[in-house]
Amino acid sequence: MNRLFPSLSAGVKRTKRSIALKYLGLFAFTGVCTAAPALGAERIYATYGPLEVAVPIESLALFAKEGTIDSSWDGFAQYATKEQLEQFRLVLQARAEISPITIAQFLYTPQGEVLLERLGRVIQTKARQPGFYAIRAALILAAADAEGLTIVNVLRKFPTYGIRIDIARGLDVANRLTTLINRSNRAIAGVIQLSEAAATEPPAIPAAELRKAEGPGPYTWRKSSVTIASPNRSRTFPIDIYLPQGSPKPAPVIVISHGLGSDRISFEYLAKHLASYGFAVAVPEHPGSNAQQLQNLVTGKAKEVAEPAEFVNRPLDVKDLLDYLANLAANNPAYRGQLDLQRVGIIGQSFGGYTALALAGAGINFAQLDKDCKAENDTWNISLLLQCRARGLDRNQYNFSDPRIKAAIAINPIISSILGETNLSQIQIPVMVVAGSADTVAPAWLEQIQPFTWLTSANKYLVMMNNGTHFSTIDQSPQSVFQPPREAIGPEPALARRYLSGLSVAFMENYLNGRSNFRPYLEPNSAIAVSRGAIGLRILRSLTPEQLQQLLTTSPAPSRPAAPLPTPQPQPNLVPR
Repeated sequence: MNRLFPSLSAGVKRTKRSIALKYLGLFAFTGVCTAAPALGAERIYATYGPLEVAVPIESLALFAKEGTIDSSWDGFAQYATKEQLEQFRLVLQARAEISPITIAQFLYTPQGEVLLERLGRVIQTKARQPGFYAIRAALILAAADAEGLTIVNVLRKFPTYGIRIDIARGLDVANRLTTLINRSNRAIAGVIQLSEAAATEPPAIPAAELRKAEGPGPYTWRKSSVTIASPNRSRTFPIDIYLPQGSPKPAPVIVISHGLGSDRISFEYLAKHLASYGFAVAVPEHPGSNAQQLQNLVTGKAKEVAEPAEFVNRPLDVKDLLDYLANLAANNPAYRGQLDLQRVGIIGQSFGGYTALALAGAGINFAQLDKDCKAENDTWNISLLLQCRARGLDRNQYNFSDPRIKAAIAINPIISSILGETNLSQIQIPVMVVAGSADTVAPAWLEQIQPFTWLTSANKYLVMMNNGTHFSTIDQSPQSVFQPPREAIGPEPALARRYLSGLSVAFMENYLNGRSNFRPYLEPNSAIAVSRGAIGLRILRSLTPEQLQQLLTTSPAPSRPAAPLPTPQPQPNLVPR
């Protein structure tokens, strides 16, 4: 893509070839990020300063259908590699299964409008007007069309004669995105290298024995469901309780908080697994940020994927839940003597990861939000779009810390700004942070690795699921309106869920029950031993900000073979979970 016009001088050709190749990647990226990129429009005008090349949209359609490159764009397509062109063709062919109502409702949310505004700087009308409204119209029209949401169909639906791609601005976006990806990959590779360096010898326990924590425990359990009302808020929410049967003493309690757009089914597998090991597990459903909230967004009953108040309501839901369980244990014969509410663990994923760490001792950091959200319109950290919504809250000193909670696991948490360094450093209970190397919603470097360096707890663990995504550990609920595509879920989600089951049992047994026989599963050498398949497991116990900075400026090579590190690619995730 550097050489758009081969007839110019060699120096100009080199520059333009670079532009062309980057533009091809940017165009493919833009299409994926918007879930597909234009009816009305007949041509794409790629401009770079005074230079311009026009490509008929039907030429791209021909290429997508038959792989044929006609004379209208072979002048710069010849400078792309065979692999790049094939990837571009696959992107053009990709179809996102999403209804026009769903995408329309999302694009009218604050988060959707931020993304449209950013894309509109690069994708413009022929008259050089920002493409904000045209892009939104094209996406909705394409989703409603029989051909569906594909790049070519969105291009055809673009409601002006021509589409202008500002390559200079696009390259700036691409370069900043490339920098982010490179630094993220260095951080991920460095964490893997350090965890492998810490595994100085094979584990004393065979891998098959270690993996027993991933299998079911010795207890049966009984499930009950109830809807509880908050005594201090106009809010009711359902909960599921999994009570182990036959335990000789009161069971420690573990609360599981789901992510945005999920529900109680998302981690039902984990609740059952922990209950089989003698833990009483309570799973609340947060009504303002669950699957029903997304359904309300689709039907026009809600205007946002989550109101700012959810940053307050979620932790308070858990507090109310624990109070309800305490009352249940004191007054209900079926629960009397069954629950130990002074030994509580919490597990949360994504928005639930924020919930877990807020309850562990970190409050909302408005100063950090004000600082970071100045760049909200330029960031490619999608989770920041949700975190910045908390600025709409009243500026109170929210204190969600609950002394009953003795251990916390945060999976793909969104915490870099909403909690920030100052507040995360206040957490003193044992903490496990789980990251996925291919998470494009809550990027591992920004949302898990760097925040991990801010934790000061004496017992902290950073778990890296190599090739894991934001959705790897979620058991998809059939009730959810948003079903992420297979590519977004990533490889072997069942394996990722087994890892999380084993990690959760080992962590909670160690820090709630004091049973050190499960601790070996949490060691770096054990993580390597239990890894198999397409998802590699690595554990790191310590990482300082200085070490991380060094990782970001070097390119460490893993000391042992590991699952290949993918270059994180933007995926069609419309809503961060």
